[in-house]
Amino acid sequence: MFDQAKQLREKIQQQKNLSQNRKPTKIIAVTSGKGGVGKSNFSLNFALSLIQHNKKVLIFDVDLGFANVDVLLGRTPKESIVTMLEKNLSIWDIIEEGPNGLLFITGGSGYTEMIHLGDDHFKKFFSEMSKLQSFVDYIILDTGAGLSDENLRFILSADDVMIVTTPEPTSITDAYALVKMVHAQNQKVHFNLIINQATNEKEGLETAEKFQNVVQQFLNKHIDILGYIPSDYHVSQAVKKQIPFLLSYPNSQCSTALLQLTRKYLQIPSTMKLGIKGFLLKMFSK
Repeated sequence: MFDQAKQLREKIQQQKNLSQNRKPTKIIAVTSGKGGVGKSNFSLNFALSLIQHNKKVLIFDVDLGFANVDVLLGRTPKESIVTMLEKNLSIWDIIEEGPNGLLFITGGSGYTEMIHLGDDHFKKFFSEMSKLQSFVDYIILDTGAGLSDENLRFILSADDVMIVTTPEPTSITDAYALVKMVHAQNQKVHFNLIINQATNEKEGLETAEKFQNVVQQFLNKHIDILGYIPSDYHVSQAVKKQIPFLLSYPNSQCSTALLQLTRKYLQIPSTMKLGIKGFLLKMFSK
């Protein structure tokens, strides 16, 4: 285990040296109106699909009540953002490495108090998180579901927002409520829509188009439809194996659909603003 940690630190140092001339890191918040729609599973596999497109990606699990990216990966992180502050660690000490070079950080127990940091902890958090600028191409924030104050902060501060819903009426209703709330706070937030667990292509596309039309009609806001992911038994099989479906079943319907929507996302003009420092300033200025 010591050798693995040492190797990871060495790889991080090499990547830090290569990141000096890279573009600013883009922050993507993945969210949902309610739980149980497959948000974290999407976040994980979407990150891996970006890596397949030669992007460097870090997942920051900020689902304050039900953080489970580590469970989906079958990993038990030793450190977190909370222990980084408590033990005065470096950001490089708390990064974990998953499959295919995927990096991830967990918030940790007590992370809900992050928005109320004292001056010393705030300076430490800001300083360490800022080191990630240009170190990776994307940071994916796996947020909690619903309309908590913490979730709204993450969503409003990110460069881009992905909202995951299923075709179920309650999921659609809650997703619309979230979009409406965020839109009331900031009309410039850019949403990308993913329909998960669709029975077939027809249901997936019709659900997405109806949602898009309702948002356009009642909020006068455009949402980009990224696509849908079909209901596929390979997803539950992958969860049981604790191996992401994109890796365990690369030729499955769910993997094919995910790669397709990832290609579409990469073709959308970037909405990147100020990168990590801009994200942090917005997070703590609200």
